[in-house]
Amino acid sequence: MRRALDILLSGAGLILTLPMLLVLAAVIRWDSPGSPLFSQVRIGRGGEPFRLLKLRTMRSVSGGSGLTQGTGDPRITRVGRWLRRTKLDELPQLWNVLVGDMSLVGPRPEVPQFVAHYTEAQREVLRARPGLTDPASLRGFDEGAVLSQVEDPDRHYVEVLMPEKVAAQIQYLHARTLRSDLALILRTLRRIATGR
Repeated sequence: MRRALDILLSGAGLILTLPMLLVLAAVIRWDSPGSPLFSQVRIGRGGEPFRLLKLRTMRSVSGGSGLTQGTGDPRITRVGRWLRRTKLDELPQLWNVLVGDMSLVGPRPEVPQFVAHYTEAQREVLRARPGLTDPASLRGFDEGAVLSQVEDPDRHYVEVLMPEKVAAQIQYLHARTLRSDLALILRTLRRIATGR
């Protein structure tokens, strides 16, 4: 049932947002050179890697080699800053949901470098299909602002933020229902629309 809902809603979402995606792609190309799409290897269910899609929010700049530079990263473009704040850069992941790499609701997928730090207990999140949203994502909506305030963003993420997120994800997975997933989707849409 959950997979059927994923296919139905992600397919409808792609159709409805296609005009917006085309406009955003044109604006991204106008703002900085390069493809409007960005893909990155993430770890999915069962520890299998897949390519997560996003609208590109960064340019190539020397320096800023870390993965979690926060909102002050000099590679973030003007348009990219707005896309990240509104979460519209995540829209292409509806395709990841449609093809089965992801679900609408599930633990946000991490890059291999961070998954390598998971404890055996934390690896429980890899038993679920990763998602577009989860309770930890809503709680950490302004994560970039937090990371921009610390000296070593990658270390702070691995030692502080990531364990908190994974704990919240596992707690949700133990109690999730189709109804709670639908409620989480609605909360996420409201958060995007209102910024709160």
